[in-house]
Amino acid sequence: MKENSLLSGKVLPALIKFSLPIMAALFLQSLYGGVDLLIVGKFATTADVSAVSTGSTLMQTVTMVITGLTVGVTVLVGQKIGAKRKDDAGKVIGAGIVLFLLLGIILSVILIFCTNGLATVLQAPEEAYSKTCDYIRVCGIGTVFIVFYNLIGAIFRGIGDSKTPLFTVLIACVCNIIGDLVFAAWLGFGAMGTAIATVISQAISVVVSVIILKKRKLPFEFHKSYIRFDGFIGKILKLGFPIALQEFLVGISFLVIMMIVNAINVNASAGVGIAEKVCSFIMLVPSAFSQAISAFVAQNIGAGYRDRADSSLKYGIVSSLCIAIVIAALAFFRGDLLAGIFSNDGIVIANAHEYLKAYAIDVLQTSILFCFIGYYNGCGNTLFVMIQGLVGAVAVRIPVVFLMSRIPDVSLFLIGLSTPIASFVQIILCLVFMAHVKRKARGKTF
Repeated sequence: MKENSLLSGKVLPALIKFSLPIMAALFLQSLYGGVDLLIVGKFATTADVSAVSTGSTLMQTVTMVITGLTVGVTVLVGQKIGAKRKDDAGKVIGAGIVLFLLLGIILSVILIFCTNGLATVLQAPEEAYSKTCDYIRVCGIGTVFIVFYNLIGAIFRGIGDSKTPLFTVLIACVCNIIGDLVFAAWLGFGAMGTAIATVISQAISVVVSVIILKKRKLPFEFHKSYIRFDGFIGKILKLGFPIALQEFLVGISFLVIMMIVNAINVNASAGVGIAEKVCSFIMLVPSAFSQAISAFVAQNIGAGYRDRADSSLKYGIVSSLCIAIVIAALAFFRGDLLAGIFSNDGIVIANAHEYLKAYAIDVLQTSILFCFIGYYNGCGNTLFVMIQGLVGAVAVRIPVVFLMSRIPDVSLFLIGLSTPIASFVQIILCLVFMAHVKRKARGKTF
């Protein structure tokens, strides 16, 4: 690996070169999540589709919390490497291992022993209730692997390596596809089979990642003695907790949407679940730029290259928005084709397309919003990122979706509009905060 590759050369080519492997890795992650629905949609029942939709929405929230906390690792490691403090970078990773091992155990206990309660709260349709419980319980058993899967990805991004996570997620994707075909289709386990495949594939990916870390030359010092409770755990939490809390409440807002949709009928539940999987693909570009900008900014600020860090935000927004226009048009006008990949049921496909129209609007806004979030995370302004996320989720998305749900015979498009409305408000907050930062830098009061 070429050390400090993010600290030299032209900004746009360096940013794109770094973001492309991240984008490919996210694509593969979405693919093996999408394959779960594809297999149950083709070989199982609508109840299985609903169970995977509800269960995966819950697990996505759990993953979002984990990913939010790993931002602390990415930023700290990137800053230490940018400042050429390799020993401290290793200590951050050691502290991260302790922290995330404890988190994985706690989450496993909650998911395993509170399965029925979670399925009830999510209002899983009666036809899909037991299958939803099976899905959540199996994922709970493998939560430690899911946690470390995301931690290792954060470490690689922090050291400026976006190619290795691509390789490991490719392995996970292939294993998951094989597992889905064996457990969900061939053995007929349905929703539970997809959960088994997910856990096994991520476990294999974690093992491969650890082997790679041990065998390659890395830009940080690391010793077993670094795996301990120390001050870096507090620093990781200080940066990561605001993001994790924000992601948790954002996830809760989407769980509220799922609860409302589940209460309509099983077809609407399955349709929104499929739309969410399609959404994971159409959001790939802004998500990749967000992660790339976060690591890019962290390293350059650590090295004292503030102007270079600021330029990455501008280039990221323009690049992401250009691609988002094409993706949004496809999702809005031909979302039925995208949804049809995952299901043969015409009613389910129609429901998914209706919901996707709202996401088509949102992808235009997230191409801007996610770049701002990545930039502020890289700068260490995670408290602001938390605040804007809370406003979007709690003050906008949840109230709007409740208001929409009170409309007689409300369409899934109107329910879905809560998401782009929240994104619009968050973008305004990001612009206001940027103006505040610039005025403060000039010595003026806000």
